[in-house]
Amino acid sequence: MEKQIIRDIIFLKRRSQPAGISDASVGDDLADTLKANRERCAGLAANMIGISKRIIVIQTPLAPVVMFNPKIVSHSAESYEAEEGCLSLEGTRRTKRWESIEVEYYDRSMKKHTSGYSGFTAQIIQHEIDHCNGIII
Repeated sequence: MEKQIIRDIIFLKRRSQPAGISDASVGDDLADTLKANRERCAGLAANMIGISKRIIVIQTPLAPVVMFNPKIVSHSAESYEAEEGCLSLEGTRRTKRWESIEVEYYDRSMKKHTSGYSGFTAQIIQHEIDHCNGIII
């Protein structure tokens, strides 16, 4: 179900709690909300829809990918300065991002995955994991 985007900075600055198998429906809501906002965004974190859980969704060419408890386990030495927007904020802001990352996460069945990402997809994941950590661009 599509959810409203939260703009409360105090709420967004809280670290999210680990997600469990009982949070699978939050992943569905995130994917639905991303789909409804696909013209304006490429990823969302659960706290952006009012759920303080470590769950993110990113848009890929094939379909949205939902990640439960994602964490960056390694990254490239190369970084760059990016200008990013966010549905929870007005305007854009500058930030630093790694060019490539390796992410460990769980799917909705709590099966563990490790995948590498680079470029814009890596940037989106870093932005959404920052949300889980209470970091706002």
